[in-house]
Amino acid sequence: MKTNPGRFFEDYRLGETIRHAVPRTVSGGERALYHALYPARHALYSSDAFAQGCGLPASPLEDLAAFHVVFGKTVPDISLNAVANLGYAEGRWLLPVYPGDTLRSESTVIGLKENSNGKSGVVYVRTRGLNQRDDVVMDYVRWVMVRKNKLDAPAPEAVVPALKPALGAEDLVIPAGLDFTGYDFALAGEPHRWADYAVGEKIDHVDGVTIEDAEHMIATRLWQNTAKVHFDATFREDGKRLIYGGHVISMARALSFNGLANAQMIVALNGGAHANPCFAGDTVKCWSEVLDRAETPAPGVGALRLRLVAVKQGAKPFALKGEDGKYLPDVLLDLDYWALIPK
Repeated sequence: MKTNPGRFFEDYRLGETIRHAVPRTVSGGERALYHALYPARHALYSSDAFAQGCGLPASPLEDLAAFHVVFGKTVPDISLNAVANLGYAEGRWLLPVYPGDTLRSESTVIGLKENSNGKSGVVYVRTRGLNQRDDVVMDYVRWVMVRKNKLDAPAPEAVVPALKPALGAEDLVIPAGLDFTGYDFALAGEPHRWADYAVGEKIDHVDGVTIEDAEHMIATRLWQNTAKVHFDATFREDGKRLIYGGHVISMARALSFNGLANAQMIVALNGGAHANPCFAGDTVKCWSEVLDRAETPAPGVGALRLRLVAVKQGAKPFALKGEDGKYLPDVLLDLDYWALIPK
C-alpha cells in the first residue's frame, strides 16, 4: 500500500519526534495572497520602507502566515484524522521570516490521553518551525482529538503535559534591531501608543467579514493543510466543510487593525480555543481585551497581552461564556497573545 491514510490515535508514541514533509520556500506571493484573503493592513508587514524605519532589514512575512505554513506541514502527520483541534499553548515567534526563507516543521509527542468512549484520544505535540539554516523560527504546543482506527487497541498510559497558563514578558523574544523610537504613527494608521491602553479595556473592532467557501478553500490550500474536514463535504454528517481555525484567527487578527493598528508584531501565543465551528455564510466580527502590559528592552517597544475573541452574527457585545462557564454558541475563537507596540 503506497497511499497514506494518516495516523490514528493508537499510532502515536510518547516522546517520538516526527519530521514533516515538505519544506517550503516562501516569497512575496504568500504575502500578496495573504493580503488578498484577509483585510491585513499592519504597516510593518506591508512596507519594506516602514519596516526598515523600525530597524528591520525588510518587511517580514506576517507572523500568522509563517504560523500557517509551519502548521500546515504538520497536518498529514498530526491532524489528518482529527475530530477537532482543541487548543494551543506556549507559542513563541523566535525569528522573523523573510521572503526567500525555507520553512520546515517537526513535532514531538509530549502527551497522550485516550477518551472515555474508547473511540478517540487527545494527542499533545510541541511543534518547531525551522528555516534553511536550522534556526528555530517558532515553536508552540497544540493538542488534537484524533480518531482511533482499531477500537480494541490498548489505551496508552495517560500523560497530560504541564503547560504554562501564559508566557511572561521575560519569555518574549524581540527581533534583533527592532526600534520604535522613530515610529511613523501617521503611516501606521492610528495614534494609539502602548500607554494609551489600560488593563481591562475592551475594544469593539466594529468591522465584519462574511466567510466564503471559496476563500477558505484557497487559504487552506495555500497553507497546504490537508485535513479532510476542510475539503471533503462528505466527511461530516451535515455535509458542511469546516472552516480551518487558522482562517478565523487570521481574519480576526486583520479585523483587529481597527483599534489595534499599532500592535504590530505577534511574539507569543499563550492559549487559544476554537470555541465553536465556523462554516461558510457566517459573518465574523471580533473584539479584544487588554490583559496585561509589559516593558521590553528594545528601544521604544512595549508589549501588550491581548485576548482576541471572534464571534459570528447575533453575538452580544463582549459576551464570552455563559453562567455554566462554557463558551456561548456564537463565540468562534478565544485567542490569548502578546504583541509588540510602540511606546
